[in-house]
Amino acid sequence: MVTKIKKWGNSQGLRLPKHVLEDTRLEVGDEVDVLSRDGIIVIAPVRRARGNISLKSLIASIPKGHAERRSPGRPRRP
Repeated sequence: MVTKIKKWGNSQGLRLPKHVLEDTRLEVGDEVDVLSRDGIIVIAPVRRARGNISLKSLIASIPKGHAERRSPGRPRRP
């Protein structure tokens, strides 16, 4: 698909056809990650865990010291 970059106010933007959003399971208002990689623009959906909470937010909410390594106990014999 070929499209043009358009000026919208002080920004530039692309219009995405409905079928592209449907194929990627995105909706209007969803967050996407936009980056450039080797001169190519990459647009990727920001996937959420547990509804509207991002993985980054979930990880940030883990109490300090929680991830300390703990012994799983003695191995069980068959």
